[in-house]
Amino acid sequence: MKLYFAPDTCSLAPHIVLRELALPFTLVRVNNQSKKTEDGEDFYYINPKGYVAALEMDEGSILTEGPAILLYLASLQPSAPLCVAPGGMDYIRLLEWLNFLATELHAGMAPLFNRALPQQVREGFEQRLFQRFAYLEHTLRPGLFLQGETIGLADIYLYVLCGWCKFFAIDLTQWPTLQAHFQRIHARPAVQAALLAEQ
Repeated sequence: MKLYFAPDTCSLAPHIVLRELALPFTLVRVNNQSKKTEDGEDFYYINPKGYVAALEMDEGSILTEGPAILLYLASLQPSAPLCVAPGGMDYIRLLEWLNFLATELHAGMAPLFNRALPQQVREGFEQRLFQRFAYLEHTLRPGLFLQGETIGLADIYLYVLCGWCKFFAIDLTQWPTLQAHFQRIHARPAVQAALLAEQ
């Protein structure tokens, strides 16, 4: 498999999962400004949407959208502790979490990257985001993960999104349980290896 990534983007989530599951893969860096891969290929040819993550599967087809990529990778090793096999309520809850993270956090944080955003508009996005963080703070249990005692795909996605707070001067200490969740995942060897590889 081949993962097209750009540093400091959501493509870090499938990168971490690939390492957590010890799946063989190749990393291909994409320049988000020029939309060129590190070897000069036009990234729009690979993913016409123009953004990472994109996963080239072994048979050559391209899969896009972070949650879909995470679920595909989990399907390759459904018995791994990180994964939830399709069919049961735990899987439905995983889909619920991935949908929440994609639509409420990921989509909610994306406008904050726009430095031209008027301050009043920025504050509106931040207020909504902080409500979502408060929900997570209330839902998470100290020492546990989103779906209980075992780390899962949604936890890794949440970790990546919380990592963006540094770009917006958002202090996670306002939500101590969420911050502790972030720190536990940050310390994992697969996470550290992925961060190092993306430098």
